[in-house]
Amino acid sequence: MTTLVEVARLAGVTAATVSNVLRERGKVGAETRKRVLEAVETLGYRPNLMARALVEGKPSTIALIVSSIANPFYPEFALEVERAARKLGYFLLVCNTNEDPQQERAYLDAVGGALAQGVIVMNADFVQIDSLLALRARGVPVVLCMWERPQAPPSLPCIAVDFYQAGVLAAEHLIKLGHRRIGAIVGSEPTGNHRWRYQGFKDTVERAGLPFDDSQVRFGHDSIDDGRNAAHSLLAAVPDLTAVFVSNDLPAFGVLQAAADLGLEVPRELSVTGITDIQLAHQMRPALTTVAVPTAEAASMAVDMLMDLIRHPKGALPPQRVTAPPRLVVRATSAKPDARPAPAADAPRRPQVRTSTPTPR
Repeated sequence: MTTLVEVARLAGVTAATVSNVLRERGKVGAETRKRVLEAVETLGYRPNLMARALVEGKPSTIALIVSSIANPFYPEFALEVERAARKLGYFLLVCNTNEDPQQERAYLDAVGGALAQGVIVMNADFVQIDSLLALRARGVPVVLCMWERPQAPPSLPCIAVDFYQAGVLAAEHLIKLGHRRIGAIVGSEPTGNHRWRYQGFKDTVERAGLPFDDSQVRFGHDSIDDGRNAAHSLLAAVPDLTAVFVSNDLPAFGVLQAAADLGLEVPRELSVTGITDIQLAHQMRPALTTVAVPTAEAASMAVDMLMDLIRHPKGALPPQRVTAPPRLVVRATSAKPDARPAPAADAPRRPQVRTSTPTPR
């Protein structure tokens, strides 16, 4: 294996100069830098990251803790974090908790300060703020990302997205189309992570003077299966709905499946909107109308904030940074309501509603 000293000898410089070039530190002339990089290429030198970590007493990685890698949003977000981290010379360690609080604590204990210089934690129902505060008290930089309520920041440095406004935009879109009977499917419990999205939707509907009560909403989990089952339940109970607001894209796909089960034509007989705009939203057919959140921007901001904490552990930083606002993306699942008379409240949708959870494939 080629060593740093061998690179320095070929380039005619010191090992320290080679290190400065590779780490982009210090003042190195353009001609010297060129010679060093040519020597690196000629000898095929690759830095020994483990050795560097041992010498410097800190790893060249940052950690990202997510709740479920099976949710397409998290791999998409992790890719953006990885791109931002690599530009700064860091590698990314992704930790999947499977929505298990004990597994989250185990990851925090393992990566904090030992395997990673800092930790980005995705905001989710299970996030334990006390555990994150304890990790920060140990001197480990921690950033909470995708915080959903900028008006009420947590007690940790965070990157926030105004998901309340996302709910407002979805509701305004359906109301402007002429929908007056709108249901809601929320991918969390009433006090869970999606509550602000739902609150934005609900407040907007009520401000418009439209009828809305508890019979028009279902709470559950952020998955396609839960979205499908919730839609079956909702449409059986309130069959005159012409539109459904869904708090995330995955359960929105489940609503589209339920509509197909029931023989409902989307969007003529039922409009559907989601929130997030994952890649599948435009790849599915019909393509999903949704409210896009700035995923790439949030990832970049989280990495930048974490780097600030790593480089200036005692520096004064703003406790919260807010991304650009969400934006409506209109596609093929929303339209004006069908002009034909709505079915009576006790009239079942066709075919017979399924209420059992299908066997996973």
